[in-house]
Amino acid sequence: MNPPLGLTAEQRAQWQRDGFLVLPDFKSAQDIHAIRQRAGEIVDAFDPQGQMSVFATHDQARLSADAQFLASGSGIHCFFEEEAFDEHGQLRQAKALSINKIGHALHDLDPVFDAFSHGIALTSVARDLGLGDARVWQSMFIFKQPGIGGEVRWHQDATFLHTSPQSVVGFWFALEDATRDNGCLWVAPGAHRGPLRERFVRVSNPQLGQPLTQLEALDPTPWPDLAQALPVEVPAGTLVCLHGLLPHYSAPNRSAHSRHAYTLHAVDGASTYSVSNWLQRGADLPLRGFLG
Repeated sequence: MNPPLGLTAEQRAQWQRDGFLVLPDFKSAQDIHAIRQRAGEIVDAFDPQGQMSVFATHDQARLSADAQFLASGSGIHCFFEEEAFDEHGQLRQAKALSINKIGHALHDLDPVFDAFSHGIALTSVARDLGLGDARVWQSMFIFKQPGIGGEVRWHQDATFLHTSPQSVVGFWFALEDATRDNGCLWVAPGAHRGPLRERFVRVSNPQLGQPLTQLEALDPTPWPDLAQALPVEVPAGTLVCLHGLLPHYSAPNRSAHSRHAYTLHAVDGASTYSVSNWLQRGADLPLRGFLG
């Protein structure tokens, strides 16, 4: 399978109008199998014992969770579903069915994900979406587990990766068929022309001796409701591109089927990346574009 290089004039116009774009058949079944298999290997090798203890106290849980989350920006970490544990802090089901996602530097640190995340096809699409000098900051393998796959509330990607001017674009790959039953994306077409409502930032906390994360309210504009939204039901192999200001959402997965997806978030290197963004990198892990 060889996806076309770049976008048509009609697709570029749709991107400007709606703030999202659906590109079917962007990845092959072979590509998808490779990263799903590799994700399974990462989960198999993951030892959750050290993390299960963070449920002991609220303060310890917050510190441990933030430390792990902030470290994941330049690493490969597994994160549990919120409903994975019982009242005693024990997993309700097998570890492989309890992980919410793996993040956030898979595209740089794992050869299989590296190969999936780079190439001329992605470079061409990113260029036509306005990323003249794309820099890929973040990657996530999202499991959306059957039965316990958590809701992802309405949000904008620029909340998490803020640049001046705004430039972040999300690249969301369906690794399984995404339907309303298993928690597909919902978007609000055209709402990318609205304001940035929130910012998720890292803040220093001298009393605790380590940085924490914080969600800051910026604008009171209400989030869309489902009556204003469009479900993005797509088959495996589809690439969905999301403008950084476009509100999007996914419902909990109460079905018997998972909804695996993989996401990349990139910004334009010509923009200024905020020093208060939660995700920061050191010189030991330089940013790359889609050509690697």
